[in-house]
Amino acid sequence: MSQNPFEGTKEQMAELLACIEANRGEKGALMPVLHEAQNIYGYLPAEVQTIIAEELNIPLAEVYGVATFYSQFSLTPKGKHKVSICLGTACYVKGSDKILEAVEHELRVRCGECTPDKKFSIESCRCVGACGLAPVMIVDGEVYGRLTPRDVKGILDKYMQD
Repeated sequence: MSQNPFEGTKEQMAELLACIEANRGEKGALMPVLHEAQNIYGYLPAEVQTIIAEELNIPLAEVYGVATFYSQFSLTPKGKHKVSICLGTACYVKGSDKILEAVEHELRVRCGECTPDKKFSIESCRCVGACGLAPVMIVDGEVYGRLTPRDVKGILDKYMQD
């Protein structure tokens, strides 16, 4: 069960329905509707996928299939601060799995999840091109390298304040 229940607003729903209406009947309408839905909600929760399927009169399985096939779509919410741990070869060999464990421990969520307060989300990635700094963690685009698990708390604490 997700720690982040779906919380859409009436305004978001109106925006989604307007987007669906603008694309209704167009060939390939699903992709632009999914893109706009993700812009509106920040991700594609099951509830939104269901609305899209019903409104476009297409199977939910098709909506889900497209949403999970393309990497630009996310089925889970993203936090205000995006924490990404490189699990590429150089980083992994230097202990990035331990960095990921430390981040999960500090934030009390698993990789791919968002904290209940929506302040942080954790993801893993492959090589970010900073192999000389391995192991590497990126927070909101800022690269932190040559990390040990003990470094994680101090880095995350900088982002806890806002």
